[in-house]
Amino acid sequence: MKKISIGSWAYAFLKTPILLPEVCAKLGELGFDGISMGGFKPHANPETYNTDEKRKELAELLKKNKLEVAEFACDLWSIDALKKADDWIALFEVNAEFAQKMGWKIIRVDTGTPPVLPDGMNYAQARARITDNFKRISEIAKKYGLQVTWEFEPGFIINEPKYILETVEAVGAPNFGILFDTCHGYMSAEIGARHIEPGVLKGGVLEFIELLKDKINVVHVIDSDGTLNGQGTSTHSPFGQGKLDFDALIPALLHKANYKGEWWAIDLCECPDAWQETAACKAFVDKFNAKYS
Repeated sequence: MKKISIGSWAYAFLKTPILLPEVCAKLGELGFDGISMGGFKPHANPETYNTDEKRKELAELLKKNKLEVAEFACDLWSIDALKKADDWIALFEVNAEFAQKMGWKIIRVDTGTPPVLPDGMNYAQARARITDNFKRISEIAKKYGLQVTWEFEPGFIINEPKYILETVEAVGAPNFGILFDTCHGYMSAEIGARHIEPGVLKGGVLEFIELLKDKINVVHVIDSDGTLNGQGTSTHSPFGQGKLDFDALIPALLHKANYKGEWWAIDLCECPDAWQETAACKAFVDKFNAKYS
């Protein structure tokens, strides 16, 4: 059986954010094994938890509610990774140091720039620069004893299956892997959402999963209705409100992709009903976890 977490960012991004003490208490009551911790204010941002005393309080909050941290999604969104790569990497190190001090083991990133080519740069050049960024942060993460997990999605550059595979192979670092979000995977492989170059797969998301064999180190699970949200990325639909067949996806992740990670992480990012849907999502994942894991 894998452990089950949920992304705290779903509650940080609500119109009225729900603070971590209330989030952790609810997750503890529902029997979650952990939380996928968002580094987005007002949650666990290094600027907010900037003293030993504050970090100790955060650790005690998690311990009180019997929650581990599945991964830490650091907030690098203030800097464009293509236009200001050195600044983006420096901010990553601030977050990596924070994660290390908290005892967390996996740090999540995206490519850090929208799927729009800057003037004077072709796609091959952009991909090469992103690959270099990823190599550099993997070295930093190694220094802090961290794994890096890259979450691709329509809202960020490099979201075509062939280029996702190309990039992770080009980085080649043993502590660098893919965060496979079932919703983003579907939008990438079957819808082709916000691709710079056409890149859907005949075998759809199941073919994509197989292409990423041994490269996935975190999995986010959530449904997809095949649309983009107002932020230009995948709409994360609660289970049963979309098109995904988890009786096909979960065995494929386990046996075709050889997913060995410890966690199924629920992702209700930008779902307006995230708080109300949490219990039902946990029950859904409990069922397929018992059936397949």
